[in-house]
Amino acid sequence: MTTVTEDALDGLRDALGRLKDREQVAERLLDSSAKHSFDPDKELDWEAPFEEGKWFWPPELVSLYDTPLWRRMSEEQRIALSQHEAAALASLGIWFEIILMQLLVRHIYDKAATSAHVRYALTEIEDECRHSKMFARLITRGGTPYYPVSRAHQNLGRLFKTISTTPGSFTATLLGEEILDWMQRLTFPDERVQTLVRGVTRIHVVEEARHVRYAREELRRQMVTAPRWSQEFTRLTSGEFARVFSVAFVNPEVYTNVGLDKREALAQVKASGHRREVMQTGAKRLTDFLDDIGVLRGAGRRLWKSSGLLA
Repeated sequence: MTTVTEDALDGLRDALGRLKDREQVAERLLDSSAKHSFDPDKELDWEAPFEEGKWFWPPELVSLYDTPLWRRMSEEQRIALSQHEAAALASLGIWFEIILMQLLVRHIYDKAATSAHVRYALTEIEDECRHSKMFARLITRGGTPYYPVSRAHQNLGRLFKTISTTPGSFTATLLGEEILDWMQRLTFPDERVQTLVRGVTRIHVVEEARHVRYAREELRRQMVTAPRWSQEFTRLTSGEFARVFSVAFVNPEVYTNVGLDKREALAQVKASGHRREVMQTGAKRLTDFLDDIGVLRGAGRRLWKSSGLLA
């Protein structure tokens, strides 16, 4: 398959319909950014004390929920685990957003800086900088450790940033954004959860909605216009990144830090039907989209299945 030029895109379609004009999409997203962007340092009350007995993450989204170990834990220990898992997810989010910012810079490197498409990418990078600082401040405020991904995943991330194609980059972007977004949409309206955590997730959900739209529209375009080798490479790398991401979603050190045996905890999480359903439900909107546009095919689909994110 040969690459389709930008001039030939008029009227081009994929399984979801006609491809939208790149500049028009970016202009709308820039307008939305101007109206609905937040400064977390000013929007949130960072000095307010945490509320007694409230969760830091909805209990149903905590990794051990409804396992035999969970049923043996005290309510205090369950809430402590929710706090450490919230910190671990914030740490994962920082790792991922630093990767995303580098991929966005690579994407716009050889594009006209005056285009709306590039201006929106720069706007998204601004958003992600604020999000990373917000997540770091939340971890510090809670007094938990920072939970970096494993050394192996750090190195895999470094490799991915180096070899990723444009469609591969946008597929990974959606993988990192959409599952956490689904969880955060359940978190920010949940009155059982700490007010500060709800505020952080609300800001992230509002601003990430634009990032998802940008990535989805660009990935649709790339899966039509990229050379066949790039499309196939995207299917394989996205499947492998799904495997990495699904493992990195649970940091084993959280169990040790709340007084649990991490081997026992990890075994029960792996065996948990509830946890499997949570992860697959959180990924379903994304996997349906990727299936529609031709990403989930062949060996790549098998990798997605082995990640546990695709039923």
